[in-house]
Amino acid sequence: MAQKRRKKRPSHRNDEPRFRINEGIRAQQVRVVGDNVDNPGIYSLNEAIKMSEEKMLDLVEISPKADPPVCKIVDYNKFLYEQKKKQKEMKAKSTKVVIKEIRFGPNTDEHDYNFKKNHAMKFLQDGAKLKAYVFFKGRTILFKDKGEILLLRLAQDLEEYGKVEKLPKLEGKRMTMFIAPKK
Repeated sequence: MAQKRRKKRPSHRNDEPRFRINEGIRAQQVRVVGDNVDNPGIYSLNEAIKMSEEKMLDLVEISPKADPPVCKIVDYNKFLYEQKKKQKEMKAKSTKVVIKEIRFGPNTDEHDYNFKKNHAMKFLQDGAKLKAYVFFKGRTILFKDKGEILLLRLAQDLEEYGKVEKLPKLEGKRMTMFIAPKK
């Protein structure tokens, strides 16, 4: 009877960066840096490991592609925690694009148009992108020009709040236009 082989799982998660520490560092010479290093500089790997052991910390390779590789004497778990914290902060600072949609019909009357235009203004002021489209139902596809005029009018009315990113374009039964907010 054949035995199933188990795949060996990696000891670290895929999303976190992997750093070489202590004896895992492959270079013969390393540049040692850190807040708790008395005289930073280039040392042999053995000397650097001895320095880190004296301070009861780890030697962590932070820049393996440098010549010689840059290593830091720190507590490895604390170092990983700070790295995760930095990544989280960077992720929070990155802007997420929000797209709001407004739908018109080719024969939208004045009151409905103004109501939707006011919503579009609010969306653009809040920093969201606007996707305005005219939906042609059944035979209303005959009024393609009305739909285009409606979208161009909207773009003109919202000129001070946003700029047209993509002009009206007919795609199937929809004529779509994108407006990005002004900074």
